[in-house]
Amino acid sequence: MITGELKSRIDRIWDAFWSGGISNPLEVIEQITYLLFIRRLDELHELAENKATRTGRPIERPIYPDGTDPLGRSYKDLRWSRFKNAEPGEMFEIVGQHVFPFLRTLGGDSSTYSTHMKDARFTVPNAALLSRVVDMLDDVSMDDRDTKGDLYEYMLGKIASAGHNGQFRTPRHIIRLMVEMIGPGPDDTICDPACGTAGFLMEASEYVRREHPHAFHDPKRNHHFHHDMFHGFDFDSTMLRVGSMNMLLHGVEHPVIEYRDSLAQSVSDEAEKYSVILANPPFAGSLDYESTARDCSRSSRPRRPNCCSWCFSCVYSSPAAKQR
Repeated sequence: MITGELKSRIDRIWDAFWSGGISNPLEVIEQITYLLFIRRLDELHELAENKATRTGRPIERPIYPDGTDPLGRSYKDLRWSRFKNAEPGEMFEIVGQHVFPFLRTLGGDSSTYSTHMKDARFTVPNAALLSRVVDMLDDVSMDDRDTKGDLYEYMLGKIASAGHNGQFRTPRHIIRLMVEMIGPGPDDTICDPACGTAGFLMEASEYVRREHPHAFHDPKRNHHFHHDMFHGFDFDSTMLRVGSMNMLLHGVEHPVIEYRDSLAQSVSDEAEKYSVILANPPFAGSLDYESTARDCSRSSRPRRPNCCSWCFSCVYSSPAAKQR
């Protein structure tokens, strides 16, 4: 549970962005997401260094390579632990001209997080604001997975409830109720075809951790949890970045979070691929009739008893899931 002190720190960070000229809540979330991601990269590289020191072997899959970037800056200077101590002007140059271009090159890595960073934009307007925000984020303890997740959920709660194309953030207690009613297990494959900030997937991951802790002692199930269990799709790139970071902060290493129109004919071959569908789909906006999957058509899809006229579950879930 996030404490009042931690909330107060996050509120001060939020206020710093607003006073610094960034008033769009989603943009604030996105910039904080980038900075947290940069900090996490440094932590992961440090863990790899410590492992290499203990084993006496070279670092496995180093995040920061040796040498310099294309502009001649040492990759070591791009680490959070290094630039956080720099003078504000130098820090602003390092982050804007070196760190963010480096993040975009991480798309060569197949991880979900690296893929979504290829379009990362640095919009912090000045060095003073960046230095202030970095100092405040550095004071926030991120050692505990639950704390990281609660902290991020608190920030997501600051996004306005209404959005474009029917987007809105489903209240946490409703998500939790829906997940508990479904009761996903360690062998399920879970999909949210309109994932947004990945709230349903995150809550499902927490449910599996809480209700099936012994499943993680099985290497196959552990790998399934981190690589194959969670699938989220959206056609808003910003939401995908925020959603993938949400999953990372909740301890899921490689969820499948992808850009996709889930009602398109081009993905209709994924019918019955997933055992659980958890979604609160958009109920507004427009569709391209020509590209929409034929199975989603009111006239072409037979209706089951008590079935709504338009939903994702009929299209994506497996027969076993339809019996839940």
